Amino acid sequence: MLLLPNLFIIKETKDCTDCIRAIILANVKIFLFLYKPYIIEQYELYNKENLNVREYNKLRNCLEIGEMQMNLQEIAYQNKDIASKALAELLKGKSFRVYGLNLPKIKKVLPTNIPTVKANELRIDNLFELTDGTAAIVDYESDYDNADKVKYLNYMTGIANRYLNENKKCPKLRMIVIYTGDIRREQVSTIYDIGAIKVNIEAAFLSELDAEGIYRRLKEKVDSGTLLSDEELMEFIIFPLAYRDKEEKKKKIHEAVNLAILIQDRKQQIFILAGILTFTDKLIDKEAANKIRRAIEMTQVARIFEEEKQQALTQVARIFEEEKQQALIQAAKTFEEEKRQAVEEATKTFEEEKRQAVEEAAKTFEEEKRQAVEEAAKTFEEEKRQAVEETEERISKKSVRELVVRMIEKGYSVEEIVSLVPDFAQEDVEVLRKELPHR
Repeated sequence: MLLLPNLFIIKETKDCTDCIRAIILANVKIFLFLYKPYIIEQYELYNKENLNVREYNKLRNCLEIGEMQMNLQEIAYQNKDIASKALAELLKGKSFRVYGLNLPKIKKVLPTNIPTVKANELRIDNLFELTDGTAAIVDYESDYDNADKVKYLNYMTGIANRYLNENKKCPKLRMIVIYTGDIRREQVSTIYDIGAIKVNIEAAFLSELDAEGIYRRLKEKVDSGTLLSDEELMEFIIFPLAYRDKEEKKKKIHEAVNLAILIQDRKQQIFILAGILTFTDKLIDKEAANKIRRAIEMTQVARIFEEEKQQALTQVARIFEEEKQQALIQAAKTFEEEKRQAVEEATKTFEEEKRQAVEEAAKTFEEEKRQAVEEAAKTFEEEKRQAVEETEERISKKSVRELVVRMIEKGYSVEEIVSLVPDFAQEDVEVLRKELPHR
């Protein structure tokens, strides 16, 4: 806690704003409780007596700076809250197993606000209800400090107080700490024992993950359009934190966001982008956060982001609205005229091409019909000629056979028949004689 100058002394000091300004910049929350009333008092005094003009102007500037920084901090918290809400449904059924934690699956996301949070306390990173009924506090750390265990204890007492205030039974609490790539397992003690209280911390060490291997595997699946498994989804949102160097982490966050934008399945894409925004909020820069905002277009996150953007653009939009309307009217007139001319030209061209196409098709059809008729006539004549020849041949053979039969019946010898009917061989005559009834 900062050592604050006594408010009475400040009020009695004629040139105190530099001190207040430093305090505001160091801890913007404090000025809301202590100095804002004094600045307002100075404002009222100035209005009544027109005194302390220089000090009033400096203090008013401090107020604006302090409120602006306060708003920036609140926006950062809001963005994380918004992303957490988007993740709430998607995290159901997911597990922390891929981080090396043997925990039940997530049942739902719980609110992280604690009623006893003080002005200079950090907020809980994440709070989940697990399928075994326990509640898991999840914190992300990039360094190891034994004093953090007191912070975790405060988290747990704060949550217990919240359940007490809500007249609900507090579930068994798990304290999960996920250490980024900066920390190795041998650097950490997971026990905080102060006699009456003993806290057991379940720790995960992202330094033990093969971050490069995870990225290559995820990239291959994304490039091929293959759906990711639940384990791969959980790896996706956390692997940038497995790197040791802070700048390397930021670089990998950008790579993760760029890769996530390429995912074809919308639900998986939203999960990953919202997860990255939630779990890396301490490191993610404005550019990466804006990429995520632009990518998530149809979710609650996007709708709220879009509302913020629209509010910021409304003032500018009013100024240019009239010019835009005039430009649109002129453009519409020009477009309609050009469209009319284009339609007329296209209609003429179409009609001419259609006429030519019809003529060409008619010519082609007539020529093909003539060729088909000629071909059919030739085929018919040829088939008719062959049929006549075959018929005549059959008739001729039948007539010759009947002649030979009569000659056999009249007692002609085989030699005589063969000599008189050259088409019949001696063997044919003998076969025919055997087929006739014996006379």
